Amino acid sequence: MTFTRYAIYYAPDADAPWAKWSTAWLGWDMGASTEVKHPSIPELDIAAITQTPRKYGLHATIKPPMYLAKGTSVDQLDTACAALAKRLSPVTQDGLKLVRLGRFLALRPIGDESNLAALAAACVRELDIFRAPATPEDLQRRRATELSETQEANLINWGYPYVMDQFRFHITLTGKLDKPTLAATETALMQHLAPLLPKPFEIKALVLAGQADDGRFHLIKRYDLAM
Repeated sequence: MTFTRYAIYYAPDADAPWAKWSTAWLGWDMGASTEVKHPSIPELDIAAITQTPRKYGLHATIKPPMYLAKGTSVDQLDTACAALAKRLSPVTQDGLKLVRLGRFLALRPIGDESNLAALAAACVRELDIFRAPATPEDLQRRRATELSETQEANLINWGYPYVMDQFRFHITLTGKLDKPTLAATETALMQHLAPLLPKPFEIKALVLAGQADDGRFHLIKRYDLAM
């Protein structure tokens, strides 16, 4: 399979109960590269609610999707990811919680996130040699939402506004929803998913993911954090 873009993600252990349920919720298993049947919640149109995040699979972005820079290859990126993972330590948070981020729902870590932010910053910085420069079209699209000075600097330096001190770890569960759907979905997720969420929440590995021609992301390789 060939890929157009590559990203560094956190992706949970597929066997974890909360991950199994959330993968089905989204309807796409990027580890198995297959569609998954949604859970049955009669009052919700889960396929519509999850349409936007489905193609990414269950993940949190660590280094955002990028086209490979000229002169670099996915094999070189793989080697660099493996070497970096050996120098990074696992991160433990107090747990995960369901939150509203504007008009969509996501899972966010509980507790001090400084180690998690440092992990993400290291990945963004040390793997940036593999990122092709942002095109004028990419820059214009990102600027459609008003950016702060810091976010604009991040966009220029790293190709994405929400990295470094603007990074906020989150696992997206829905697209943007209207208020009634947002409330109903939040209630359902609190009932079905929240009791499964891990305490503590541990990040022991990162993954290299690739976006195929159909737009969906697939897990290419997992790297254990070893330091």
